[in-house]
Amino acid sequence: MKMKRVLLKLSGEALAGDKKTGYDEPTVMEVARQVKISVDAGIQVGIVIGGGNFWRGRTSEAIDRTKADQIGMLATIMNCIYVSEIFRNAGMETEIFTPFACGSMTKLFSKDSANACFEKGMVVFFAGGTGHPYFSTDTGIALRAIEMEADCILLAKAIDGVYDSDPKIDPAAKKFDQISIQEVIDRKLAVVDLTASIMCMEHKVPMAVFSLNEKDGIANAMQGKINGTIVTV
Repeated sequence: MKMKRVLLKLSGEALAGDKKTGYDEPTVMEVARQVKISVDAGIQVGIVIGGGNFWRGRTSEAIDRTKADQIGMLATIMNCIYVSEIFRNAGMETEIFTPFACGSMTKLFSKDSANACFEKGMVVFFAGGTGHPYFSTDTGIALRAIEMEADCILLAKAIDGVYDSDPKIDPAAKKFDQISIQEVIDRKLAVVDLTASIMCMEHKVPMAVFSLNEKDGIANAMQGKINGTIVTV
C-alpha cells in the first residue's frame, strides 16, 4: 500500500500513557519522532486527536448532550495545540485548523488552505471535530479524509488490529489481516463508529488499524507496512 497523503487518528487516552489523563510527554515525543520519519520521506500527514484524556461527556447524564459534545470539541483543540508544539520542537512545521473560529489559536478550516500547508510539507492538525454535536472524532477524520482526498486513514489504537470478538474477553478471538468495510459494518466490529464507516465505504477511503505501542508502528504504517488490519473498500 503506497501512500502520499495519510490522516492519522490518535486517541486522547493514548497521549496520556499510563497516567490515563492529561499528557505523557515521552509518549507524545515518540509519536513526533515517528511522524517526522515519514514527513522527511515526503509523506503528507494530517492528524486528528480525540479528547478522551480530558473529557468523556457522554458518560454524564447531568449535562446536555450538545454541551457535552462542545466541551469535547474544545478538548480536541487543546490536544492539537499541545501535540503541535511537541512536533515543532522535533523540527516539523505545523498548522491547526478548526471548523469554527478560535481567535488567533487556530486557522479556520478550508480545503485550499489545508492543501497549501500539505504542499509545503507541514503536518496539518484537524481539531474541533466537525464543529457540530452528535458527531464523533471518527466522523471528523472520515470527513476530512474525504475532503482532503487522503490515501488512507491510519488508526493507532491500544489494540493491534481488528478482531472478530474482544480479545480481552475471548482468548480465541481471531485477528483479521484484511477485512472489508462492509463486513465491519455487518458484524458491528466498531473499528470506527457507524457514521464514519458508511462515509468511508461510500467514498472508498480505506483504513488501517495497528498498535500505537508497537515499535515504529506509526512510521511503518505511514510507509504502507501495516502490521495490523487493513480495512478495504
